[in-house]
Amino acid sequence: MLGKKKQKPRRPAGNFDTLISSRTTIEGDVHFSGGLHVDGHIRGKVLAEEGSDAVLRVSEVGEITGDIAAPHVIVNGTVHGDVYAFAHLELAEKAAINGSVYYNLIQMAMGSSVNGNLVHQREPSGLLTQDKAPASATADTLVSAEVDELPEGDGGKSE
Repeated sequence: MLGKKKQKPRRPAGNFDTLISSRTTIEGDVHFSGGLHVDGHIRGKVLAEEGSDAVLRVSEVGEITGDIAAPHVIVNGTVHGDVYAFAHLELAEKAAINGSVYYNLIQMAMGSSVNGNLVHQREPSGLLTQDKAPASATADTLVSAEVDELPEGDGGKSE
């Protein structure tokens, strides 16, 4: 029909170029583009190629110890580190994240857990760079900035 544009899908579905099996452990940073499905263990950062529309999926048996930075992230396993999802983050019911989560759009199923801060970020710039201070310092700065800006008559809710 004339005048109707096709809507771009929210995230790429189904195609995963790389599989890290449940019998595999990788020690070191992983740089990828396309789709990466993790059933095994990664000890290091997992970084999508800049400007790509990459998808990272951590299955129920998958585990990542390190920071994650990708446009689309789907977690149903365990992550020990900060997660930077530039476009979309999906936390399935068995997802467990021990670290801060920086997201643009988030979807959380009942049963998923985040032990850290949830920080909404509209712009991907500055989310994760090699020269950036540790994310925990950034999260502390964000929290203290919010606390300092409370109005005078806050009903005794602040110290």
